[in-house]
Amino acid sequence: MRRISKLARVAVGVASLGLVATACGGTSSDSGDSDSNDKGVAIAYDVGGKGDQSFNDAAYAGLTKAKDEFGYTTADIEPTEGETDADKEQRLASLAKQGYNPVIGVGFAYGPAMKAVAAKYPKTTFGIVDSVVEGKNVASLVFAEEQASYLAGVAAAKATKTDVVGFVGGVDVPLIHKFEAGYKQGVQDTNSKVKVLSQYLTQTAEEGGFSSPDKGKAAAEGQIEKKADVLYAAAGLSGQGVIEAAAKAKVWAIGVDSDQYKQAALAPYKNYILTSALKDVGGAVYALSKSVHDDKPLTGTQTFDLKVNGVGLSESNPEYAKVAGLQDAVNKAKQEIIDGNIKVNTE
Repeated sequence: MRRISKLARVAVGVASLGLVATACGGTSSDSGDSDSNDKGVAIAYDVGGKGDQSFNDAAYAGLTKAKDEFGYTTADIEPTEGETDADKEQRLASLAKQGYNPVIGVGFAYGPAMKAVAAKYPKTTFGIVDSVVEGKNVASLVFAEEQASYLAGVAAAKATKTDVVGFVGGVDVPLIHKFEAGYKQGVQDTNSKVKVLSQYLTQTAEEGGFSSPDKGKAAAEGQIEKKADVLYAAAGLSGQGVIEAAAKAKVWAIGVDSDQYKQAALAPYKNYILTSALKDVGGAVYALSKSVHDDKPLTGTQTFDLKVNGVGLSESNPEYAKVAGLQDAVNKAKQEIIDGNIKVNTE
């Protein structure tokens, strides 16, 4: 497995551009060749699907840009309720066989399925977001979520008036632990007097931790009752419930993955979305797609962090700049992380 960090760095720098991809040739057969039609990138969504205003929508934004700008045929496929690894494997195989290249699984849940399918379709480049899968034709697109979450913690510590802030995780898994760890560290490094309340909605994704706004809302209401006045959710679609509860109580919410202040579905609550911990999933999809288009497909682990603007913190809400000391503290922390002076916890 090789690392092509330089290519990834360039690609993320132009993440707002579209995606370009061409498909492998050949004829459809049991040997794993795709059919002869040239097609562009295809993505298979994680739990919550399109419309989560967060993680999946970040991937879809890049796909839409490709379709609009280059006129490529693209595909985006929704998950099904209670699906198995075999269902995911069938979905990925179908996309590869149709001639899509690259084929990207959006979410760590695609790990086992992708490992199996990639071996059967060696001429297709596969990508997986938020997981590392070994394979000569697989690019593992991973992010330094803990770094963006650290900055969110700095912002929360500066914005709180009660010295109590909250974290709501969708599912109790290692990936979401990274969000919590970075957030807590950012809060404590900024103001050790601030207490962080943490809660996970479910133990497994199948229980709806990433897809149940009602669960997120209930968790947020419980933290607000305990005086939390800044709430950070890493919970996919469930995070909408956290944001709704925060707006109703007139306290701050911090969004995740996408700039949730700009999401149309969240417009009624936008005045209470202080900032969002950004994760440039669209940029990662672009990086992989461009590499395939250039006949230099990325493989191996591609890490998107603060150094390459793969993660960050949004500043869309005008109120962000009005919180005393917030911008300066966040900017200072960002530079210290980039320079290696701050090592952010991942668990």
